[in-house]
Amino acid sequence: MELRPDEDAYLEAFDRFLAGTDEKSTTHAYLQGIIERLPARRVFLDVGAADGTTTRHIAPYFQRTVCIEPSAPMRRALAQACPQAEVMAEPVLEARVDAQADLALLSHVLYYVPRAQWAATVARVMEWVAPGGVLLVVLQDPDNACMRMVRHFTGRRFDLEELADELSTLPPGLAGGAGLDVVPACYRSRDLDETVTVAGFLLSVPGTPHPPREAIEAYVRRHFADGDGGYALRHDQHVLRVQRPAP
Repeated sequence: MELRPDEDAYLEAFDRFLAGTDEKSTTHAYLQGIIERLPARRVFLDVGAADGTTTRHIAPYFQRTVCIEPSAPMRRALAQACPQAEVMAEPVLEARVDAQADLALLSHVLYYVPRAQWAATVARVMEWVAPGGVLLVVLQDPDNACMRMVRHFTGRRFDLEELADELSTLPPGLAGGAGLDVVPACYRSRDLDETVTVAGFLLSVPGTPHPPREAIEAYVRRHFADGDGGYALRHDQHVLRVQRPAP
């Protein structure tokens, strides 16, 4: 069954995924290094803040935290995780943000944005980034084990290197220097049913038919068994760093 971000079942599957992955610990360590190099820490903008796990970790380093999160179940979790955050429910291209962020995060959002709108989405967020500030765009490495599964079942590929090549098309003054980093991540479980549920969550790609659970289980057994009675699913992340030029 396909899961949609506006459903409570999506949040439940997301929680199962987070319980078995080291993604948050590796991502938070990476973000810590970025934060330490920022020239200012006035505003943090989290676009697609989800349940607020990362928002809660980063917010204490900034004077103000602003979030965009269209999913109602995620907003409820976000309000509990980071009650001091200002939260907007509109999608990013419809939102109106009264802030200039020193750090903006667009993490695992572009899966839900039509490919033709990626550059426009980044341009929109960069309008809310202060001169000298940084936007971090996060997606999974398109060649990791998880995304090979996604490509196998859906035919879709999500590649931030393609977006990096399009930064020159953004309006002048928005995008200066850019770089692509890799942040490792791996989901592990000894429970087959749990792993299949998480794999199904990761396969909930908008606009594509969701494969039957039996097919997902067969794929998990074949590709993710770790040889020790458990399952391991690597899902290393790519982070595109985009800096807005200083005046």
